[in-house]
Amino acid sequence: MSTAVATAPAPTASGFRRPSTGFWQTVGRRLSRDPVTLACAAILLLIVLAALFAPWLGLDDPYKQSMVRRLKPFGYQGHWLGTDELGRDMLSRLVYGGRSSLFTGFVPVVLATLIGGLLGIVAGYLGGRWNMVIMRCIDVFYAFPSVLLAVAISGVLGAGQFNSIVSLTLVFVPAVARIAESVTTRVRNEDFVDAARATGASTTSVLFHHVLSNVLGPILVYASSLISVSIVIASGLSFLGLGVTPPNADWGLMLNTLRQSIYVAPVTAILPGIMIFITSMCFSLMSDGLRSAMDVKA
Repeated sequence: MSTAVATAPAPTASGFRRPSTGFWQTVGRRLSRDPVTLACAAILLLIVLAALFAPWLGLDDPYKQSMVRRLKPFGYQGHWLGTDELGRDMLSRLVYGGRSSLFTGFVPVVLATLIGGLLGIVAGYLGGRWNMVIMRCIDVFYAFPSVLLAVAISGVLGAGQFNSIVSLTLVFVPAVARIAESVTTRVRNEDFVDAARATGASTTSVLFHHVLSNVLGPILVYASSLISVSIVIASGLSFLGLGVTPPNADWGLMLNTLRQSIYVAPVTAILPGIMIFITSMCFSLMSDGLRSAMDVKA
Protein backbone atom coordinates (compact mmCIF):
# COMPACT_ATOMS: atom_id res chain seq x y z
CA MET A 1 0.00 0.00 0.00
CA SER A 2 1.36 3.42 -0.91
CA THR A 3 2.25 6.00 1.71
CA ALA A 4 -0.52 8.35 0.50
CA VAL A 5 -3.20 5.74 1.12
CA ALA A 6 -1.73 4.65 4.41
CA THR A 7 -1.73 8.17 5.84
CA ALA A 8 -5.29 9.00 4.77
CA PRO A 9 -7.85 9.11 7.60
CA ALA A 10 -9.98 6.02 7.82
CA PRO A 11 -13.35 6.38 6.13
CA THR A 12 -16.57 5.19 7.64
CA ALA A 13 -18.50 2.25 6.21
CA SER A 14 -20.31 4.44 3.71
CA GLY A 15 -17.12 6.08 2.46
CA PHE A 16 -17.29 9.31 4.48
CA ARG A 17 -14.65 10.29 7.02
CA ARG A 18 -14.48 12.43 10.07
CA PRO A 19 -13.00 15.88 9.48
CA SER A 20 -9.21 15.68 9.16
CA THR A 21 -6.56 17.91 7.65
CA GLY A 22 -4.61 14.75 6.83
CA PHE A 23 -7.10 13.91 4.11
CA TRP A 24 -6.46 17.16 2.25
CA GLN A 25 -2.72 16.67 2.65
CA THR A 26 -3.10 13.26 1.04
CA VAL A 27 -5.12 14.79 -1.81
CA GLY A 28 -2.35 17.36 -2.34
CA ARG A 29 0.30 14.63 -2.52
CA ARG A 30 -1.74 12.66 -5.04
CA LEU A 31 -2.23 15.73 -7.20
CA SER A 32 1.50 16.50 -7.11
CA ARG A 33 2.17 13.04 -8.55
CA ASP A 34 -0.30 13.39 -11.44
CA PRO A 35 1.61 14.69 -14.51
CA VAL A 36 -1.53 15.37 -16.54
CA THR A 37 -3.09 17.47 -13.79
CA LEU A 38 0.16 19.35 -13.23
CA ALA A 39 0.56 20.05 -16.96
CA CYS A 40 -3.02 21.33 -17.22
CA ALA A 41 -2.52 23.47 -14.12
CA ALA A 42 0.63 24.99 -15.63
CA ILE A 43 -1.16 25.81 -18.90
CA LEU A 44 -4.11 27.35 -17.09
CA LEU A 45 -1.79 29.34 -14.83
CA LEU A 46 -0.05 30.75 -17.89
CA ILE A 47 -3.37 31.70 -19.51
CA VAL A 48 -4.73 33.27 -16.32
CA LEU A 49 -1.54 35.23 -15.61
CA ALA A 50 -1.42 36.49 -19.20
CA ALA A 51 -5.04 37.64 -18.95
CA LEU A 52 -4.56 39.32 -15.56
CA PHE A 53 -1.35 41.15 -16.49
CA ALA A 54 -2.29 41.88 -20.11
CA PRO A 55 -1.90 45.69 -19.76
CA TRP A 56 1.71 45.23 -18.59
CA LEU A 57 2.84 42.75 -21.26
CA GLY A 58 3.62 45.39 -23.86
CA LEU A 59 1.02 44.13 -26.32
CA ASP A 60 -0.51 46.19 -29.11
CA ASP A 61 -3.79 47.97 -28.54
CA PRO A 62 -6.43 45.23 -29.01
CA TYR A 63 -8.93 47.82 -30.28
CA LYS A 64 -6.72 49.68 -32.77
CA GLN A 65 -8.09 49.12 -36.28
CA SER A 66 -6.34 49.36 -39.64
CA MET A 67 -8.01 48.28 -42.85
CA VAL A 68 -4.61 48.26 -44.58
CA ARG A 69 -3.33 45.38 -42.46
CA ARG A 70 -6.54 43.31 -42.13
CA LEU A 71 -6.21 39.50 -42.12
CA LYS A 72 -2.41 39.52 -42.33
CA PRO A 73 -0.49 36.26 -41.74
CA PHE A 74 1.61 35.27 -38.74
CA GLY A 75 4.62 37.50 -38.11
CA TYR A 76 3.46 40.43 -40.25
CA GLN A 77 5.24 43.60 -39.03
CA GLY A 78 5.59 42.30 -35.48
CA HIS A 79 2.09 40.81 -35.25
CA TRP A 80 3.04 37.32 -34.10
CA LEU A 81 -0.38 35.79 -34.74
CA GLY A 82 -1.38 38.10 -37.58
CA THR A 83 -4.38 40.41 -37.59
CA ASP A 84 -8.15 40.01 -37.64
CA GLU A 85 -10.80 41.23 -40.08
CA LEU A 86 -10.39 44.82 -38.85
CA GLY A 87 -6.60 44.83 -38.72
CA ARG A 88 -6.39 44.40 -34.96
CA ASP A 89 -3.53 42.39 -33.45
CA MET A 90 -4.69 38.82 -32.88
CA LEU A 91 -2.31 38.05 -30.03
CA SER A 92 -3.48 41.00 -27.97
CA ARG A 93 -7.10 40.23 -28.84
CA LEU A 94 -6.71 36.64 -27.64
CA VAL A 95 -5.01 37.70 -24.40
CA TYR A 96 -7.56 40.40 -23.61
CA GLY A 97 -10.36 38.09 -24.76
CA GLY A 98 -9.18 35.59 -22.16
CA ARG A 99 -9.95 38.12 -19.43
CA SER A 100 -13.58 38.28 -20.50
CA SER A 101 -14.00 34.57 -21.28
CA LEU A 102 -12.40 33.38 -18.04
CA PHE A 103 -14.35 35.88 -15.95
CA THR A 104 -17.68 34.96 -17.57
CA GLY A 105 -16.88 31.27 -17.23
CA PHE A 106 -15.57 31.30 -13.67
CA VAL A 107 -17.85 33.71 -11.79
CA PRO A 108 -21.15 31.86 -12.53
CA VAL A 109 -19.66 28.62 -11.18
CA VAL A 110 -18.56 30.34 -7.96
CA LEU A 111 -21.96 31.94 -7.47
CA ALA A 112 -23.81 28.72 -8.33
CA THR A 113 -21.61 26.76 -5.91
CA LEU A 114 -22.38 29.16 -3.06
CA ILE A 115 -26.12 29.39 -3.74
CA GLY A 116 -26.73 25.81 -4.87
CA GLY A 117 -24.46 24.35 -2.18
CA LEU A 118 -26.31 26.25 0.55
CA LEU A 119 -29.74 25.19 -0.75
CA GLY A 120 -28.65 21.56 -1.15
CA ILE A 121 -27.07 21.32 2.30
CA VAL A 122 -30.11 22.87 3.99
CA ALA A 123 -32.49 20.58 2.08
CA GLY A 124 -30.42 17.48 2.76
CA TYR A 125 -29.82 18.13 6.45
CA LEU A 126 -33.30 19.29 7.44
CA GLY A 127 -35.14 16.81 5.22
CA GLY A 128 -38.91 16.49 5.37
CA ARG A 129 -40.96 19.37 4.02
CA TRP A 130 -37.93 21.61 3.63
CA ASN A 131 -36.33 19.05 1.35
CA MET A 132 -39.50 18.59 -0.66
CA VAL A 133 -40.10 22.31 -1.20
CA ILE A 134 -36.51 23.20 -2.11
CA MET A 135 -35.83 20.21 -4.34
CA ARG A 136 -39.18 20.39 -6.17
CA CYS A 137 -38.40 24.01 -7.06
CA ILE A 138 -34.95 22.90 -8.21
CA ASP A 139 -36.45 20.11 -10.33
CA VAL A 140 -38.42 22.66 -12.39
CA PHE A 141 -35.16 23.78 -14.02
CA TYR A 142 -34.43 20.22 -15.17
CA ALA A 143 -37.36 20.38 -17.58
CA PHE A 144 -35.13 22.41 -19.91
CA PRO A 145 -31.70 21.58 -21.39
CA SER A 146 -29.00 23.75 -19.84
CA VAL A 147 -27.87 25.34 -23.09
CA LEU A 148 -31.39 26.21 -24.22
CA LEU A 149 -32.22 27.55 -20.76
CA ALA A 150 -29.12 29.78 -20.82
CA VAL A 151 -30.03 31.06 -24.29
CA ALA A 152 -33.63 31.71 -23.22
CA ILE A 153 -32.66 33.60 -20.07
CA SER A 154 -30.03 35.64 -21.92
CA GLY A 155 -32.55 36.39 -24.65
CA VAL A 156 -35.00 37.73 -22.09
CA LEU A 157 -32.41 39.73 -20.15
CA GLY A 158 -30.63 41.00 -23.25
CA ALA A 159 -27.01 40.95 -24.42
CA GLY A 160 -24.20 41.81 -22.04
CA GLN A 161 -21.60 40.15 -19.84
CA PHE A 162 -23.54 40.72 -16.62
CA ASN A 163 -26.67 39.12 -18.08
CA SER A 164 -24.61 36.15 -19.28
CA ILE A 165 -23.29 35.65 -15.75
CA VAL A 166 -26.82 35.79 -14.33
CA SER A 167 -28.17 33.28 -16.86
CA LEU A 168 -25.31 30.81 -16.36
CA THR A 169 -25.62 31.07 -12.58
CA LEU A 170 -29.31 30.20 -12.76
CA VAL A 171 -28.51 27.26 -15.01
CA PHE A 172 -25.82 25.79 -12.71
CA VAL A 173 -27.53 26.31 -9.33
CA PRO A 174 -29.92 23.31 -9.69
CA ALA A 175 -27.12 20.90 -10.60
CA VAL A 176 -24.94 21.93 -7.65
CA ALA A 177 -27.92 21.82 -5.30
CA ARG A 178 -28.74 18.25 -6.35
CA ILE A 179 -25.18 17.11 -5.65
CA ALA A 180 -25.07 18.88 -2.28
CA GLU A 181 -28.46 17.51 -1.23
CA SER A 182 -27.58 13.96 -2.20
CA VAL A 183 -24.29 13.91 -0.28
CA THR A 184 -25.72 15.74 2.74
CA THR A 185 -28.61 13.27 3.02
CA ARG A 186 -26.11 10.42 3.36
CA VAL A 187 -23.73 12.25 5.69
CA ARG A 188 -26.39 13.31 8.22
CA ASN A 189 -27.02 9.65 9.11
CA GLU A 190 -23.36 8.88 9.89
CA ASP A 191 -22.38 7.75 13.39
CA PHE A 192 -20.05 10.70 14.02
CA VAL A 193 -22.88 13.12 13.18
CA ASP A 194 -25.22 11.31 15.57
CA ALA A 195 -22.49 11.41 18.21
CA ALA A 196 -22.10 15.16 17.76
CA ARG A 197 -25.84 15.64 18.22
CA ALA A 198 -25.79 13.42 21.32
CA THR A 199 -23.15 15.61 22.94
CA GLY A 200 -25.48 18.59 22.62
CA ALA A 201 -23.83 20.29 19.64
CA SER A 202 -26.03 22.87 17.94
CA THR A 203 -27.32 22.44 14.40
CA THR A 204 -24.97 25.16 13.17
CA SER A 205 -21.98 23.49 14.83
CA VAL A 206 -22.84 20.09 13.35
CA LEU A 207 -23.26 21.59 9.88
CA PHE A 208 -19.99 23.50 9.88
CA HIS A 209 -17.73 21.06 11.72
CA HIS A 210 -19.05 17.67 10.62
CA VAL A 211 -21.35 17.87 7.60
CA LEU A 212 -19.69 20.64 5.58
CA SER A 213 -16.25 19.05 5.77
CA ASN A 214 -17.58 15.92 4.05
CA VAL A 215 -19.89 17.64 1.60
CA LEU A 216 -17.41 20.28 0.48
CA GLY A 217 -15.16 17.83 -1.38
CA PRO A 218 -17.78 16.39 -3.78
CA ILE A 219 -19.23 19.86 -4.36
CA LEU A 220 -15.82 21.31 -5.28
CA VAL A 221 -15.06 18.40 -7.60
CA TYR A 222 -18.35 18.85 -9.41
CA ALA A 223 -17.97 22.63 -9.50
CA SER A 224 -14.52 22.31 -11.06
CA SER A 225 -16.04 20.24 -13.88
CA LEU A 226 -18.62 22.98 -14.47
CA ILE A 227 -15.97 25.60 -15.25
CA SER A 228 -15.16 24.05 -18.62
CA VAL A 229 -18.87 23.81 -19.44
CA SER A 230 -19.39 27.40 -18.34
CA ILE A 231 -16.60 28.69 -20.61
CA VAL A 232 -18.04 26.84 -23.61
CA ILE A 233 -21.63 28.01 -22.99
CA ALA A 234 -20.50 31.59 -22.29
CA SER A 235 -18.55 31.60 -25.55
CA GLY A 236 -21.60 30.22 -27.31
CA LEU A 237 -23.75 33.03 -25.95
CA SER A 238 -21.22 35.59 -27.19
CA PHE A 239 -21.11 33.84 -30.56
CA LEU A 240 -24.90 34.19 -30.80
CA GLY A 241 -24.76 37.87 -29.83
CA LEU A 242 -26.24 37.26 -26.37
CA GLY A 243 -23.04 37.68 -24.38
CA VAL A 244 -20.19 40.16 -24.54
CA THR A 245 -20.89 42.92 -27.03
CA PRO A 246 -18.48 44.54 -29.55
CA PRO A 247 -15.88 45.96 -29.57
CA ASN A 248 -14.91 44.11 -26.38
CA ALA A 249 -12.57 41.19 -26.90
CA ASP A 250 -14.08 37.78 -26.14
CA TRP A 251 -13.22 34.38 -27.61
CA GLY A 252 -16.81 33.55 -28.51
CA LEU A 253 -17.42 36.96 -30.03
CA MET A 254 -14.16 36.70 -31.99
CA LEU A 255 -15.33 33.41 -33.47
CA ASN A 256 -18.49 35.12 -34.65
CA THR A 257 -16.73 38.09 -36.26
CA LEU A 258 -14.06 35.92 -37.89
CA ARG A 259 -16.38 33.23 -39.29
CA GLN A 260 -16.82 35.12 -42.56
CA SER A 261 -13.03 35.12 -43.02
CA ILE A 262 -12.57 31.39 -42.61
CA TYR A 263 -11.99 30.82 -46.34
CA VAL A 264 -9.55 33.74 -46.61
CA ALA A 265 -7.59 33.20 -43.39
CA PRO A 266 -8.65 29.85 -41.91
CA VAL A 267 -5.86 29.62 -39.34
CA THR A 268 -6.60 33.07 -37.94
CA ALA A 269 -10.34 32.33 -37.83
CA ILE A 270 -9.91 29.21 -35.67
CA LEU A 271 -7.49 30.70 -33.10
CA PRO A 272 -10.26 31.74 -30.66
CA GLY A 273 -11.77 28.26 -30.95
CA ILE A 274 -8.39 26.73 -30.15
CA MET A 275 -8.14 28.86 -27.01
CA ILE A 276 -11.63 27.81 -25.92
CA PHE A 277 -10.78 24.15 -26.53
CA ILE A 278 -7.45 24.26 -24.67
CA THR A 279 -8.86 26.12 -21.67
CA SER A 280 -12.00 24.01 -21.30
CA MET A 281 -10.06 20.77 -21.81
CA CYS A 282 -7.50 21.72 -19.15
CA PHE A 283 -10.24 22.52 -16.65
CA SER A 284 -11.95 19.21 -17.47
CA LEU A 285 -8.75 17.18 -17.03
CA MET A 286 -7.95 18.98 -13.80
CA SER A 287 -11.41 18.11 -12.53
CA ASP A 288 -10.79 14.44 -13.36
CA GLY A 289 -7.44 14.59 -11.55
CA LEU A 290 -9.05 16.15 -8.48
CA ARG A 291 -11.77 13.50 -8.49
CA SER A 292 -9.19 10.70 -8.65
CA ALA A 293 -7.09 12.28 -5.89
CA MET A 294 -10.13 12.46 -3.59
CA ASP A 295 -11.26 8.90 -4.33
CA VAL A 296 -11.19 7.03 -1.01
CA LYS A 297 -10.80 3.64 -2.69
CA ALA A 298 -7.95 4.72 -5.00
